Amino acid sequence: MKKKEMLLQTFGSVLKAILSNLETDFFETIEEIRIRAEKPLLLCTHQKEYFIKENGCITKDIQKAYLIKKEDIQQTLELLSRYSLYAFCEELRNGFFTIEGGHRIGIVGKAVVQKDTIQTIRDISALNIRISHEIKGCADIVLKYAIQKGKFYHTLIISPPGCGKTTLLRDLVRQLSNGKEGCFLGQTVAVADERGEIAGCYRGVAQNDIGIRTDVLDCCPKAEGMLMLVRSMSPRIIAVDEIGKSEDFVAIESIVNAGIQLICTVHGNDLEDVKKRDILGDMIKNGVFHTIVVLSAKERTGQIQTIYNKKLERIYSDFEKKKEVAPI
Repeated sequence: MKKKEMLLQTFGSVLKAILSNLETDFFETIEEIRIRAEKPLLLCTHQKEYFIKENGCITKDIQKAYLIKKEDIQQTLELLSRYSLYAFCEELRNGFFTIEGGHRIGIVGKAVVQKDTIQTIRDISALNIRISHEIKGCADIVLKYAIQKGKFYHTLIISPPGCGKTTLLRDLVRQLSNGKEGCFLGQTVAVADERGEIAGCYRGVAQNDIGIRTDVLDCCPKAEGMLMLVRSMSPRIIAVDEIGKSEDFVAIESIVNAGIQLICTVHGNDLEDVKKRDILGDMIKNGVFHTIVVLSAKERTGQIQTIYNKKLERIYSDFEKKKEVAPI
């Protein structure tokens, strides 16, 4: 099933009719569909936004955009939950659904809190449909430096929000899991997928291509998930998105000491920004990470701006298009 057809099944009748008029190819570039009560229907691509009129035409005039009604949100929620929103209390507590195809629907509204814990979300006022994209081969440059003599080493990906770090991480997992003839053997990879975005599991099955030797622990807190995967799945490599909490680094220390290789991402503007942080900054300075990748989105999503080795020497620059220091 094509991406457009799959996504259209998500929406209520009015929104489905509006969006069905968009070109099929346009759905390959959309990153988010924003649905907010009494606000314009908004589609987001890389660094661009589009308002949509009731006839499905794109417009720059906000006055002509279709205004989302509460019924649009309600109908969409009913379809997402198969008309039993109560049965999806866990998804509501987490604040998102994952649908077929690996696409994620974020939810906001009034949080119901008991004992400092969110129990559910009610009076839902907005949905953010984040469309999953796979760019196979986007990790080729990283693997050139992260693999030495057929072995993969600890790799950190630094990226501002929305610059394609999860897309790059996903392709790294896929390629390491499958292996590449003449270059490196396929490895057992375990993914601690707290937010369900790397694998995009739907009813327990990964919707994104993450390779033939990959195991996924879906929607589990990262730190607990990483340690559980070490105990249960005997991975050679563990992949995790958006580290940052103190417990994440306790788990990472256990992984490193166990001889398991790590791929992780972190939000940051550049290497200097991340080096200032407690614990992670020390790990970087102490050479824990063999390869450090910095992303940018100035020209395209997932643009690899710079790659550093564990000595923090620049070994690849997108600006100069040449290798400066031999990989270690």
